[in-house]
Amino acid sequence: MQPNLNYTKITQYIMAGNRTFTMIKPDAVRAGNIGNILQMINEAGYRIVAMKLTQLSLAKAGEFYEVHKERPFYGELCEFMSSGPIVAAILEKDNAVEDFRNLIGATNPANAAPGTIRAKYATSVGENAVHGSDSDENAAIEGAFHFGGVEKF
Repeated sequence: MQPNLNYTKITQYIMAGNRTFTMIKPDAVRAGNIGNILQMINEAGYRIVAMKLTQLSLAKAGEFYEVHKERPFYGELCEFMSSGPIVAAILEKDNAVEDFRNLIGATNPANAAPGTIRAKYATSVGENAVHGSDSDENAAIEGAFHFGGVEKF
């Protein structure tokens, strides 16, 4: 049986590093910056393939950030990430992960390049407005954490 060419093309496209995951964090949601951040994402050429407004429980925040469990900031991070609604999204474009890391800027907004999301909307290292996946592998894992197959387009 011949493989479906469309399915093969889609699989190759996804596997080629064309998707990343982001969360607009509780601080940016509380400050009313969802629209501003989404506008920057759209203007940077990303296509939103999945998005939802949700709130992480403390347990789910702990599960998502489990990689940081041994770090001193883990508890504070989980408390913060479960403190209010977030916007979770999967974004698509060529070179998605690296380009998005450039768009969001350094974790510390004082070190973020002018015009980046964190330079504009983050208030501190801890409340830095957005999360962005740091690798293609983590983008896939993080996207799957928040979205089922029928939620991605």
